[in-house]
Amino acid sequence: MNNLLLNHQSDNTIRIHATLIGSRIDAKPFRADETLAINPLTIAVPDNGCVVLFRYGVVVFFGMTMAQENQFLQRLLPLTHEPRNRPDEESLHLRIDPNKLEGADADGSLWLHDTSIQRLQLVAEMLARSAVLSDDEGRLTKTFEKIEPLAQNLSKKGRVGQPKQVLLTYIGDSLLSQQRMVGRAEVADKPDLLWERPELEGLYLRLEDEFELRERHLALERKLEVISNTAETLLDLLQTQQSHRVEWYITILIVVEIGLTLYELFFKGRY
Repeated sequence: MNNLLLNHQSDNTIRIHATLIGSRIDAKPFRADETLAINPLTIAVPDNGCVVLFRYGVVVFFGMTMAQENQFLQRLLPLTHEPRNRPDEESLHLRIDPNKLEGADADGSLWLHDTSIQRLQLVAEMLARSAVLSDDEGRLTKTFEKIEPLAQNLSKKGRVGQPKQVLLTYIGDSLLSQQRMVGRAEVADKPDLLWERPELEGLYLRLEDEFELRERHLALERKLEVISNTAETLLDLLQTQQSHRVEWYITILIVVEIGLTLYELFFKGRY
């Protein structure tokens, strides 16, 4: 079963701490003798603890002190792309009881039957997905707040009110979030671990429900669609306005040219 020995806190709980530290983590430099499991990569830590790494920038610590976590994060810093100054974090308290239903209780504690690597990997993956969703929720909320006044401005004044570069930025934010949720974190997909350990599917479903991953993912998709559609519509209108402006410039130049030609023919010819 490969149960791991993890440090317990004074109330007999095990601390789980997930943090989103950057856009990507390069896990290749870790040695084989440190690795407990792969997919996701699980690293053994001296003095009873382990770390689960996800390539999309999330680290999940099990049974480690703050000092141990900070030391490990320093090691990860050179391997982290676009490191965060203020990482997004999520924490849980883990309790072990083979006779209790696995999942979260009313007090927010997470119960597992044992500390097998596969169970810890599954918990880590669900926490990591929750951290990614939290990050996207915060970022898209800010984008949504910026794009709402543009739609109001268009409704009231008939003008876009923002340059093309800003609108392209909003579209880029939407595409980036979609790429990370679908292509990297695979938030809506079942973890690969369940193919090998189907008996953990009940725990997976309870964790998915506890973190409201499916509901949050659908809500983000709707928000992404609104942002993307609004930005694209405003961009099309802006390009149409610019095209009309160019047409007017061309028309004015033609009129001026005709005027100058007539002047040459009818007025200068008299002298």
